Amino acid sequence: MKNYNVQNYVRYKNDLRDSYPVDKPWDEYTRDELIIKLMPFAEQIAKSFSTSDQASGVMDITDLIQEANYGLVRAIDRINWDVINRLDDVEKQIKGFVSKRIKGSIRRAIDINRGDIRIPEHKLNEIRKNNGKDREMIQMFFNSIFVSFDKDDYETNKALEIEDTSSVYNINILNKYILSLMRKHLNDNEYEVLRLSFGLDCDRIPAKKIAEILGIKGVADFVRVSQIKREAIDKLIDNVDPNQVLDLMN
Repeated sequence: MKNYNVQNYVRYKNDLRDSYPVDKPWDEYTRDELIIKLMPFAEQIAKSFSTSDQASGVMDITDLIQEANYGLVRAIDRINWDVINRLDDVEKQIKGFVSKRIKGSIRRAIDINRGDIRIPEHKLNEIRKNNGKDREMIQMFFNSIFVSFDKDDYETNKALEIEDTSSVYNINILNKYILSLMRKHLNDNEYEVLRLSFGLDCDRIPAKKIAEILGIKGVADFVRVSQIKREAIDKLIDNVDPNQVLDLMN
């Protein structure tokens, strides 16, 4: 782990301890109290990320915690309490909701501060020698593709972006290629959820609207849409021949 400012971290922990709210029903916390109550949860998520130079670039653990708390605040402001309060386990639903957005906030901050990522040539040669049977490479491809599309709950800070001078594929061609792979390997619901979620050939649509379009009903319909999205990406990872995406990763 890289060195970090221990004094600042200790001061942060002391301030958090002194400000921690009294336990009470979840819907009775004020916005600020709820943020403070969930800050240890956000820190726990931040600590699950690697702080090696290859994984997080210049960011140390305190940077990751800061980004986790930033993501937490944005998530708290987006909670739909009318929906949450109708569910059985309120704490589980709240933590599940904010967890996804905290992780997304950290990943995006890492990407901004790390710069371009390229698969090393020796790794590509290793993949080729293995006749493309490398699931890790496929996983890297699809996760990077869909993360790059997925800008939910994030307003890009242009001042912090590292200029990308590398050549990129025409986005329309790439979208069509991804759609062809999706059509081949996914069922209709999985195909539509990915297509509409990431706006591959249309405007992006939120999960609640997708659930309505596909006839997915229930108070947690948006959660089911998120599950289908993850399952669809995993199915692509499991079924697409690595040779079909190898050229896109050079």
